[in-house]
Amino acid sequence: MARPAEQQRRGQLAGLAAAVLFGISAPLISTLTGAGSALSIAGLLYGGATLALLVVRLLRGTEAETPVGRQDWPALAALTLLGGVVGPLALVLGLARLPAASSSLLLNLEAVFTMAIAVLLGREHLGRCGLLSAGLTIAGAVVISEGSLSGASGAGSALIALATLAWGIDNNLSQRLSLRNPVQIATVKAAGASLPMLTLALLLGHRFPSAPVCLGLLGIGALGYGLSIWLDLLALRDLGAAREAVLFSTAPFVGALFSLAFFREPFTPQLLVAAALMAGGVVLLLREQHSHWHRHGELRHAHRHRHDPRGGDPHHDHTHAPEDLADIPCESPFWHAHEHRHAPLEHAHPHVSDAHHRHPH
Repeated sequence: MARPAEQQRRGQLAGLAAAVLFGISAPLISTLTGAGSALSIAGLLYGGATLALLVVRLLRGTEAETPVGRQDWPALAALTLLGGVVGPLALVLGLARLPAASSSLLLNLEAVFTMAIAVLLGREHLGRCGLLSAGLTIAGAVVISEGSLSGASGAGSALIALATLAWGIDNNLSQRLSLRNPVQIATVKAAGASLPMLTLALLLGHRFPSAPVCLGLLGIGALGYGLSIWLDLLALRDLGAAREAVLFSTAPFVGALFSLAFFREPFTPQLLVAAALMAGGVVLLLREQHSHWHRHGELRHAHRHRHDPRGGDPHHDHTHAPEDLADIPCESPFWHAHEHRHAPLEHAHPHVSDAHHRHPH
């Protein structure tokens, strides 16, 4: 694990980058929805995500990470089913029954569900500053979606709520698995979503877009889903699900700005108000410093962490077996992954609700 300040900043940058990529993808997809069936388009988007993640795995090589183990597969299967199949299908069915403003407003429930599950069930901590940041950011998302449910049907609203609940559970399951190799998790999730949807679309005779549009959807999926999922997992690892949800809820604002710049959509007072609210929320979260005296119980697990022979990280000041240090220059700080034990420890320092800081407050 990196030093707390470095870890937090790294997670914040990854979370914002994930929100930017996903936010830009939404208006691009909206211009292509009539080119094929919803199932074929969703399958192509996740197919592009799979291809991009395979390239990332190839470029990163054998970087030290803890691979997914046998005990992780049930959770990985659940998040793939919920986030990659149930969520997208419920979204597509719900969007067909709702006006755009209503669906945008209801999609903000994802941040609410993610934070509620993380705090109430996942033992994550979100203090007054974090709660205020979340409130401002979600308020900005509500403003940008015009805060209207006019024309919304009960069935459509229920389907969108189901999609956001599925993604909220997915985010928290992903956070629990984020100590494993994020690229591996993201690749399994993308492939596990794309292959069934594409196969089903072919078997049911659904209409596929033309070849140029297929390539465009693959490219959008590569950036807005593939790289975004990977970056989001990095943010979940370093920040916890609640704080990641705050940063990711800026995606609608990014999409609105992109539409304003490239599709010449009109500038509205709502956009200005949303910008002020979201900027305030993000700044609050970036400046948050949560520090107090806390106790770590004994813990044994495996994950990628930074080892500094000179000291400086009390969480990972442990001994190593010879095989853990094979081919590693041990005179300077280095990253590696292996199973290790955390001895009980009491101290105070700035921290977030990562895997090492799930303590009562």
